Amino acid sequence: MAATTVFLTRHGQTEWNVQNRMQGHLDSALTPLGVLQAKWLNKGLRQEQLDVIYTSVSPRALRTAEIVRGERNVPLIPCDEFKEISMGYWEGRDSAEIQAQDPEQHRYFWEDPEKFGVEGSETFAGVQKRALGKLREIVDGHEGQNILIVTHTVVIKVLMAYFEERAMNKLWELPYIYPTCLCKLEFTDGKAEILLHGDTSHYEDDEAWMES
Repeated sequence: MAATTVFLTRHGQTEWNVQNRMQGHLDSALTPLGVLQAKWLNKGLRQEQLDVIYTSVSPRALRTAEIVRGERNVPLIPCDEFKEISMGYWEGRDSAEIQAQDPEQHRYFWEDPEKFGVEGSETFAGVQKRALGKLREIVDGHEGQNILIVTHTVVIKVLMAYFEERAMNKLWELPYIYPTCLCKLEFTDGKAEILLHGDTSHYEDDEAWMES
């Protein structure tokens, strides 16, 4: 059976990333640096054949996917399953404000994700289930091909944690998922080998590490 390769990346930096606001299902535009980060990944993947691109339906991910695709003549398919975790009433709010007003849930989010849950939010386990189910469907449907998935931090974290067999309470340990960093998984006979995790070797400017 031919190996199937999956590249996972996060969208480029957004305005709310810089403002330290929680995004979730809400959205903010890519910053100029975010656009650059997507262009750097476009260049970084030029030597790779891509057969199909899947992306979160969120505009920040769609825009990133379009830039990374560039002039390639490959399908770009939006998927609800790759949206960021829903953060309920936290969305659009400043992280420091949330920490001050809801310290317990803020701590759960970053230190014990299995216990996280606020009004209108998803669970981390729920995000892992929906994203992993779609990923397996995609791998089964594109045997022997190279696939790019453009998504969000929590989605990447819970998917990589599954393949690492990482406990949920260690979810936020390194590597950090920088904007447009690259993870690479190779699937053979249904088993995944991790080849890259949070790689930023395509970055061209030290500024890219700031306010990410």
